Amino acid sequence: MMKEKVVLAYSGGLDTSFCVKYLAEEKNLEIYSAIANTGGFSESELNDIETKAYELGVAKHATLDVTKRYYRRCIRYMIYGNVLKNNTYPLSVSSERIFQALAIVDYARSIGAKYIAHGSTGAGNDQIRFDLTFQVLAPDIKVIAPIRDLKLSRDEEINYLKERGVVRDWTKMEYSINKGLWGTSVGGKETLTSNQTLPEEAYPSQLEKDGEETMELGFVKGELATVNNEVYDDPIEAIKKIESLGAAYAIGRDMHVGDTIIGIKGRVGFEAAAPLLIINAHRVLEKHVLTKWQMHWKEQLANWYGMFLHESQYLEPVMRDIEKFLESSQSNVTGKVIVKLKPYRFEVVGIESDHDLMSDVFGEYGEMNKAWTAQDVEGFTTIMATPMKIFNAVNKGQLELNDSDD
Repeated sequence: MMKEKVVLAYSGGLDTSFCVKYLAEEKNLEIYSAIANTGGFSESELNDIETKAYELGVAKHATLDVTKRYYRRCIRYMIYGNVLKNNTYPLSVSSERIFQALAIVDYARSIGAKYIAHGSTGAGNDQIRFDLTFQVLAPDIKVIAPIRDLKLSRDEEINYLKERGVVRDWTKMEYSINKGLWGTSVGGKETLTSNQTLPEEAYPSQLEKDGEETMELGFVKGELATVNNEVYDDPIEAIKKIESLGAAYAIGRDMHVGDTIIGIKGRVGFEAAAPLLIINAHRVLEKHVLTKWQMHWKEQLANWYGMFLHESQYLEPVMRDIEKFLESSQSNVTGKVIVKLKPYRFEVVGIESDHDLMSDVFGEYGEMNKAWTAQDVEGFTTIMATPMKIFNAVNKGQLELNDSDD
């Protein structure tokens, strides 16, 4: 009798390694493992993942490269919006999971799979991101989530695999590591506490450089175009270059604490040199070239965009509307940003742009006014004060402060 097919969203880590054995032995399914690469793996790493998948017994393994799709449909909008969850986290895993799910759905349909499986736990965000995407786009394909359903600990998974003769360096599986173009998350052990931080060795990238060096990032209409004056036709390659430069200084490490979709607090470590360097450089350039109200409304919509990404709402049509606004806002975001790299930190020095609104034609802040007179300012201030003067007169000095207000 022919076995039914299941496509497993596979990463080669502990959870998905367990899923291969469990789905084959306990569910009697034919396993088609598929890794949706969002730009975090080298060719050798992908080959190693494929080898381990076949060692575990999958019928077929596929590598699905979604990096370009991920950049064009998501990363560039996160750059336009300077999106950082809780002013900290560049939504590395949050955003890439949607595009991995989209690729898994396409692959499952192409081979006629009856099931899709993933290795998410029952206490995190990823289960929602995968399940929701699958439900919306493939309601006819059933979803299996063994780790969630069985409520397994990492030690229980390791013992299950050991009993079946699987040999791995189990010490490397103490942490759950997710790599993508837009950053790497590190979870486990210390991240499960509120008072401990990850040890140095838990981070995939280690400090390689001392001292400092200057890096120059060039943007054209909000998109990366140059790194240290080297032109990149493909922004993805520019991001990889910035990552390599920043990672050598161990830049981009932090802990993110936030509210999960299911309502509990979550904590995860991450390293994201390129996202933090790019977003902070881009933000400073925007401060110079956008108007006050462009900045104000872009911040409001970008905050919603990031929140909706995190909350698994990428397929909500309003996201396409926000993307159009964000892209429109970038028409003058062209220029060069100078950044200093130092061990574990960086400093945005300044910008050069033909669209710089800090023009001295009208005045120099705090120094000299050229486009108005002292009398103009006096009249302007009088007009601005009028509504408050009226309120204060009508309400008999309610705007006055006294010691009791302190």
